[in-house]
Amino acid sequence: MEKGGAENPNKINKYACACSIVASMISIIFGYDTGVMSGAMIFVKEEFHISDVKTGVLAGILNLCALVGSLSAGRTSDYVGRRYTIVIASIIFLLGSVIMGYGPNYAILLAGRCVAGVGVGFALMIAPVYSVEVSSPSTRGFLTSLPEIGISTGILLGYLSNYVFSGLPLRLGWRIMLGIAAIPSLFLAIGILKMPESPRWLIMKGRLGEAKEIMFKVSNSPQEAEFRLREVKKSVGIDENCDDDIVKIPTSAKSQREGIWKELLLKPTPSLRWILFAGVGIHFFEHATGIEAVILYSHKIFAKAGVHDHRKQILATCGVGLTKFTFIVVSTFLIDRVGRRKLLLTSVSGMVLTLTGLGIFLTVAEHSDGKLIWALVLSIITTYAFVMFFNIGLGPVTWVYSAEIFPLKYRALGAGIGVAVNRLMNATVSMSFLSISNAITTGGAFFMFAGISVIALTFFYFFLPETKGLSLEEMEALFTKGSHSKNPSKEVEIGKR
Repeated sequence: MEKGGAENPNKINKYACACSIVASMISIIFGYDTGVMSGAMIFVKEEFHISDVKTGVLAGILNLCALVGSLSAGRTSDYVGRRYTIVIASIIFLLGSVIMGYGPNYAILLAGRCVAGVGVGFALMIAPVYSVEVSSPSTRGFLTSLPEIGISTGILLGYLSNYVFSGLPLRLGWRIMLGIAAIPSLFLAIGILKMPESPRWLIMKGRLGEAKEIMFKVSNSPQEAEFRLREVKKSVGIDENCDDDIVKIPTSAKSQREGIWKELLLKPTPSLRWILFAGVGIHFFEHATGIEAVILYSHKIFAKAGVHDHRKQILATCGVGLTKFTFIVVSTFLIDRVGRRKLLLTSVSGMVLTLTGLGIFLTVAEHSDGKLIWALVLSIITTYAFVMFFNIGLGPVTWVYSAEIFPLKYRALGAGIGVAVNRLMNATVSMSFLSISNAITTGGAFFMFAGISVIALTFFYFFLPETKGLSLEEMEALFTKGSHSKNPSKEVEIGKR
């Protein structure tokens, strides 16, 4: 049996990293669907002559339908496994892309967007959960950030696709932009079957022999693998010294899992209530602070600042994608060294400043009809700076933090609820930004997001403790403490035990 190689507990396990990279491919497809619509909607609006309201619905419906996908994905992944849930997400993306690429009218295009939205819900829930379950505590932040890198990669590819295909005839260009995502979806649905299943899910199903084989592959030492196996078995209700290949899960554990909805939402313990509050809260603020307004409507922002040529708008938008990708990558190397909490507080503090600046410069640019070059330049710079601060902390930490804090039996459901809130806020911002901008100006909208960011900063400071270095099985104990504790009481180095 292959046993994970190196003894260094802080070394990234190559097998676990490969598993997380493959799982993150589904996030690339989702990111592409998000980014490509930013430019495609310019040409869709031109061909179908739709209003701003219908444009907003087309942009935001993806996330409303993702609510269905995320809530369904939790139960689905508990029944069929994490791996097959990724297969389902890929097939749904494939179908949605084909429908959107066909898109003879607005209604069918909207239907394709809805189908893809369900796939988004599945992808956003399952990729971080799978990554967090195969990774060691010392490298969990890095590996669980890979889906967010996938999203950023996809968004950048979507922007580049907008620029490459924008020169094609109107009826062809945007259809290729939207339909081409079907190709990677097909390959992923086939390739994902070569991935191993999550060892924690296998233990939850009593398949200890398979779980042990995989756990040794994704751990850096036999000692670490044995420790992780004992911890998970104990959390599921199996004797931690049991060495059978297949065991029957205790009836008490099964009955507990059947009532997890009630336990999590209606009668949670104080620690579980805090975990749910933190997990839902971080997802709420990720999009309530306005990132989707920039991702989807950056061409509108640049138009308000004074950039009026469509191809120049799309080119400037590519800068947003490149900035997002660059700082997500930087963040993945910091998250396990600096910690989730420090990155989060630094990130949101920077967002408050850049959103305020963007509000000021856009207001000046709008009142000058785009004639003040300095206001145009500073509007673009602060847009990029906002994207930088978001992606150095709040963007990746949201997915790492919410995936790691829930106890095993609540993890899929908790992650699903978090993603549902995330998509609801995403849809709210996507579908209302144009109307809000028309009502209080584009600059005013960003002043509003700056105010929400101040509230987010306060929430994160008081309610989100540091999780760096703790095993998944220790999270509930962390949230039992009476303070937000800036540092965990102990940093676990499992490989040294």
